Amino acid sequence: MSFQIERGLFRLDFTDHHAILGVPVDAEIKDIRKRYLKIARRLHPDSAAAEGELDQQRASELLSKLVNPAWEKLSQERDRADYIVMLKLKGQQGARQRDTIEFGNLAKQLLASTNPDHFYITAIKDLADKQYAHLDQSLELTAQLSELNLVYLIRRESKGEVGGGEKKLLYTGSNIPDSTQAPARSKAPAPSPPPPRESQADQYYRRAEGFVAKNNFAQAILELRDALQADPNNSRCHSLMGMIYLKQNQGTMAKIHFNKALQLNPQDPMAQEGKQQLEQLQKAGSTKTAPPKASAAKKPDDKSGGGLFGLFGGKKK
Repeated sequence: MSFQIERGLFRLDFTDHHAILGVPVDAEIKDIRKRYLKIARRLHPDSAAAEGELDQQRASELLSKLVNPAWEKLSQERDRADYIVMLKLKGQQGARQRDTIEFGNLAKQLLASTNPDHFYITAIKDLADKQYAHLDQSLELTAQLSELNLVYLIRRESKGEVGGGEKKLLYTGSNIPDSTQAPARSKAPAPSPPPPRESQADQYYRRAEGFVAKNNFAQAILELRDALQADPNNSRCHSLMGMIYLKQNQGTMAKIHFNKALQLNPQDPMAQEGKQQLEQLQKAGSTKTAPPKASAAKKPDDKSGGGLFGLFGGKKK
């Protein structure tokens, strides 16, 4: 049985595991698991024993080649984090190629909907209820689900990009004021300059800081990856990324980002401090692995064991 799907996110060389499981792209892991178990019960050979041989074979292949791999990908935190990053990138790609992509009727309705969130959730649920009820229609319904996922990602990418401007009064022949109608106007004070607009990278950075404060490092890394995609030469993002990797004991990755931050800004204080802490930890580690000398005095306890934790609010010595 061929499982080739060339619509929605699949046409962008991306396996849409959310579409395979019939869940929204922002579904919580507990909801994904609940949906997976429901599909697995439907497709398992014991549950499909009363159906024809062809349906049994189709159910077994759908379960082993599509449904189980999708659940394995989304159930592992590290794999899911990488997958979500790629999902966002594919949404950006879809937004750029929007005019060249052909969508089905349901996806077109979502594209034009004035309430895309409600339409999307409702449409996903309706299709998911039928997705594995008739196995000969499962791939077609999965393709429609993936189209909805792609359009929803496109709508999210473009959301808020078009700002509303102030309406201007257009003067026509009937409402042009003359000098007798125009009141005397005092000289208006010069307007104060608008505050500097926060860049997209700064927005991601600010959100990453919030996740770091909550010890949600996986989400913080996702936000910083988005920031570096928007501004690859942002030393602050590289230095914060290094700090997170350092806290997770991933010294190699931390060193890469500290070096990059200092290459972009040699005076970056966070990168300087982080690199110094990393070198101290590495030096301490090499000292511990060296055999002790016979004449050496007893080494005092190392009270700085939380050195890398001190980078996130601990006491400095």
